[in-house]
Amino acid sequence: MATVTNLYVDQGAFFRTYVTVANTDGTPLDLTGFTAASQMRKSYQSSTAYNFTTSISNPTQGRVRVELLSEQSRVIPAGKYLYDIEVRSSTGERTRVVEGIVLINPEITKI
Repeated sequence: MATVTNLYVDQGAFFRTYVTVANTDGTPLDLTGFTAASQMRKSYQSSTAYNFTTSISNPTQGRVRVELLSEQSRVIPAGKYLYDIEVRSSTGERTRVVEGIVLINPEITKI
């Protein structure tokens, strides 16, 4: 079962967070050879998706970096979204490791 973590993103701003993926005993999951992917959508059925830029930043410590450039967050309408993060092993096995809500806070100053 995936960990639930909510994210808060300021529209038009750079966003970065790190997620540590753990085994059931709490030790970091070794993500050597894994890749990661993450998307947000308004609903589970929504055909429109916004991609986070993801990477395995420290494989032996189970750390995944999740980012949105300011240019990316600027075009996402303010509101509430659903997201998840999946990791894929070198054999192609996918595992959802994190899921939750993303709140995009509207941008006021546009310079």
